[in-house]
Amino acid sequence: MSTAAAALAEERTAGSPAGRRLGLLLLIAGIVGLVASGELAIEKIRLLENPLYVPACSLGGAVDCGAVMNSAQADAFGFPNPFLGLAGFGGLLTAGLLLVSGGRPGRSFWLVLQAGLIFAVVFVHWLIVQGLYRVGALCPFCIAVWAATIPAFWYVTLHNLRDAAERPTRLGAIAGAARRNHGIVITVWLMLIAALVAERFWAPWDSIFT
Repeated sequence: MSTAAAALAEERTAGSPAGRRLGLLLLIAGIVGLVASGELAIEKIRLLENPLYVPACSLGGAVDCGAVMNSAQADAFGFPNPFLGLAGFGGLLTAGLLLVSGGRPGRSFWLVLQAGLIFAVVFVHWLIVQGLYRVGALCPFCIAVWAATIPAFWYVTLHNLRDAAERPTRLGAIAGAARRNHGIVITVWLMLIAALVAERFWAPWDSIFT
């Protein structure tokens, strides 16, 4: 059996080291996202109670949580976005605990998890664009949410593509290449976002540190 085939066979085994590694990643992402969403929810409540309140994460210049929280984009579905994050990251943390403990989730589990993460990663990128080019401000806790969501989406997607990676089709070739170069892809992805942030806010950052 080839190395790649052996890795795929290992990953299919419930409770395998590969499954536990993915579970650990989801657990960490869930904790980070839950803490960040919790802090955002607390700051949002304080801001609703007192419109003059300055959130602790408003550091001046480009880093202005107040501007982000007071924007229409912060209530995209008619209620504060952090409450959506609390529910979503709570579910992600639960999924991580299940995998780390050697749980044996079925296909429906992975489909629901994939659907949730597709929604989350699309929403996060919409918020990134809105924050950079409409609101014109950054929020440290929002960045933590981005950093938790993107790797979780990427590695769950790779897990769900494991069967496609074995097929001699174009999708199989793409899936196989993605799995082999998973670290490069996620690094470039996050670096591109960092580059967009730096390009958009170069002048404010320059004024903060000079």
